This record gives sequence, C-alpha cells and structure tokens, in this order.
Amino acid sequence: MTIRVQDATSPMWLGTGLLRVVTYPFAIASVAVNYDSYARPWLGVTVLVFMGLWTLVTLAYSFRPAWRRGWLVIADLLVTSGLMLTTLAIFDPDIPKHVPSVITTVWGSVPAVAMGVYGGWLIGASSGLLLAVCTGLARWTIDMSLYTDAVLLIGSGLVIGMASTAARRSMATMQRALRAEAATAERERLASSIHDSVLQVLAHVRRRGGELGGEAAELGRLAGEQEVALRSLVASGPVSSTSESGEVDLLGLVRPLGTSRISISAPAGPIPLPHDTASELTAAVREALVNAERHAGASARVWVLIEDLGTEVVVSVRDDGVGIPQGRLEAAAEEGRLGVASSITAKIRALGGTASLETAPEEGTEWELHVPRARPKPNTGLARLVKRRQHG
Repeated sequence: MTIRVQDATSPMWLGTGLLRVVTYPFAIASVAVNYDSYARPWLGVTVLVFMGLWTLVTLAYSFRPAWRRGWLVIADLLVTSGLMLTTLAIFDPDIPKHVPSVITTVWGSVPAVAMGVYGGWLIGASSGLLLAVCTGLARWTIDMSLYTDAVLLIGSGLVIGMASTAARRSMATMQRALRAEAATAERERLASSIHDSVLQVLAHVRRRGGELGGEAAELGRLAGEQEVALRSLVASGPVSSTSESGEVDLLGLVRPLGTSRISISAPAGPIPLPHDTASELTAAVREALVNAERHAGASARVWVLIEDLGTEVVVSVRDDGVGIPQGRLEAAAEEGRLGVASSITAKIRALGGTASLETAPEEGTEWELHVPRARPKPNTGLARLVKRRQHG
C-alpha cells in the first residue's frame, strides 16, 4: 500500500493565486478612475504594470509546491508594502483629500492571506497589521475607512492562518491513520502466511516432542514457547505514533515479549511514551526476562505488570525461580562482572527513573522499574566542563 504525502494547504495556495488574479482588475479600474487626479500619472501606470508582473511571479509559488519558500512569501509581503507606499508619490501629497485609496486597492491584501497559509495565524495576523500600517501611511490619514481596512487585513491573515494550521494537523492525523492501516494490512497478510506454515510446524514439533519424551520433549517445549511468542506478536497491533509529538504505545512493544512462561498484565488502554523512553524501558524489561530465563530455573514462571500512574510508568518483572544467593551480586561487582543487573539499572537511570531489585534464595526475583514521563534535561554545564577537560 503506497501512501502519497501531499501538502494539506495546496487548495489554500491555489485560492491565494486566484484571489491575486481576481483582485488585479480592481487595481486597473482604480487607476483608470483616478488617473486625472494623479500628480504623476506615469508612476501610477508603472506601478500597475509591475503589479501585473508580480502577480505572475506569485502565481508560481501558488501553483507550484516546490516554489513555496519562506523567503519568497516574505518578499511578496515586502514588495506589496512598498507598492502601497508609492501612493504618496503618485498623488499630490499637499492635498490629502486627493488620496481616495492606495494604488494597490484590494490586491494588496493578498500577502496577508499568503503569510497566513504559510506560517499560521500569528504570522498571518502580523502581516495584516503591517499592511494596515502601510495603508495608513500611504493615505496619510486616519479615519473609519482605515480602521475597517485594518480589521479586514488582520482578520483575513488570522482566519486563514488558523485554517491552514488545522488543515496541516488533520493531514498529519490522516497520514498516521493511513500508516497504521497499511501496517495492519501487512501484518494480516503475514499472519495468514505464518499461520499456514511456521505456526503449524511449531505446533507439530511441540506435540511430537511431547510424545517422544527425553531431549525431544525439551525441544518440543522450546518450540511451544516460540509458537506462543509468535502468535502473540502476530496478534498484537502495529506499534505506531499515538500523538503529534511522536509518542508510541509502550504496550505494543512489551506485549510481544510474552510466552507460555511469561504473563503480561497491563491496562486496557494504551500507555503513550516518547519513542526513546519506550524503547529503553522495553530493552530493560527484555534484559530482566533474559535474566529470568537463564537463572530462575526451567520450571519458573515470570509475571510482568505494567502500571500507568500518570506522571510515571511502573513496570514490575517477577519470577518464582530459585532467586539470587546473598552476596552473589556484590561478588560479581568486585570481580568487574556487572552483568544484566547493571545494564538494567543504567538504562533506567538514563531515563531519570529508578530500578530496585528484591531477591532471596528460593523466593524468586523481582525488578521494579519506575520511569517518569518527562525525561530530565541533561546537565549542560557539567557536560561543558567534561568537554573542556577532555580537550584540555
């Protein structure tokens, strides 16, 4: 399934270009009506011709996505503002009443719309305010008509900016939904293929191994565990972003770790975490499960409990195995063999959390991992000091 990503604001850009074309005849009509009152008619005609040429330039970025660059949209705003101010030179500045309107007329309002489409409501409203100021300077008067123009200019940039922001967010949501749909379709296709081949082979090995006994029974048991793990992986939903900030569901990463010996309990709803935090926490859980698999005993069972406490996520990994004899961890540390325990602790501390281990001979082992949702910021001052010493 191919997903085509397009600009959600393309219709707005097309509308901006058409608005420029539609409003240009108003400027032509204004020059024709006010031509006799111009102090410099030739300048008025020159500005009108330049407006036509600039309209063609702006159509390029309105209709061609590759041309929608910030510098070109800003240039449009500045050029239009400059053309507005030529009104002072076109009309007789000594007779303010001879300035009925700026030379650009409603054509000059389009940059506020374009800036709103490009940068959102704040940039759009700010651009409208700049154009309103230029309108007041060009007319060299303050009246109710100027206030009306200012409200329309600022309002158009504000409303279009809000609409463009909403369109981009809607497009991002739709793209995430399409990616999830594509991942689900691919998972279903693979599940069908695996069910017809790999899972059936594993199930046959499990049954046949149990019948033969001995070493074959052990192979059958291992095949059965892999069958359960594979079924869990196929049945679990795709791991995808759950928010605009790129968070992922922790459960989608941890649930595939379950087997016939490993039971996973978690809330019904998703547990969204930043991608890095979820990945590191899952790696720590995997390390604890590997440790239980190696040292808890062949018949030991493991339970994983995930709790969402709002400000933090707590994961408990407990087994009913043989436990760790007193002094073994300290002896391993003295010998320089920090092993899995150190790896788990380091991962959780890097996330700003805590990891505690409780164990005793014949009483099993339990890890309790506390991870805050907000990852702590690094100590930049300490980092700079270390860097200076390394280079010093």
